[in-house]
Amino acid sequence: MKIWITRHGQTNLNKDRRMQGRVDEPLNSTGLAQAKEMRRLLTKTYPGIHFDAVYASPLQRAVATGALIGNVPEQDILIDDRIIEADFGIYEKKKYYLLGPRMTAYWTLPEVFPAPPSVETTSSMILRAHAFLKEIESKDYENVLVACHGGIMRVLSGYMEECPRGYQWRPKPHNCEMRVYEFDGKKHRTFDKLHL
Repeated sequence: MKIWITRHGQTNLNKDRRMQGRVDEPLNSTGLAQAKEMRRLLTKTYPGIHFDAVYASPLQRAVATGALIGNVPEQDILIDDRIIEADFGIYEKKKYYLLGPRMTAYWTLPEVFPAPPSVETTSSMILRAHAFLKEIESKDYENVLVACHGGIMRVLSGYMEECPRGYQWRPKPHNCEMRVYEFDGKKHRTFDKLHL
């Protein structure tokens, strides 16, 4: 089984360098173009690629990205709340440079600094993301696409890369970056990474 994990395309909040967690911000024109370009790159690199299922977070930026890259109608996307972005609480929509030391420290080095009040912890993200992937691995898929977000993608990657902490925080996933993993029923391995 190959699990293809991608971050959504750009939104206006991304462009403005603002925190974007549970706010349901759509893709902007650049984000739509990024998703279409990743689809072109994907079919060029893997001709005839077909996904047995396309999963996405319930947020519209992830659903639209999954539909475009997966080449399926949005109504065929399998929505799963467990791969929604982290809850940033009072920091939602705040400019990166105005977050203050506690949030900046946590989001930069979560292995060292705890989550500030109102912000979802990495342990919470690990519980839901790892449960999601274990369920995916129980399915009879050859190729499955997962469209999600930058924060939760770090935790999904941590599971697939078998990181002791449960997440792979750095490098930060870029918009529409694709990380491809293979699961043989016992072990995981990194299969490919695609960047625009």
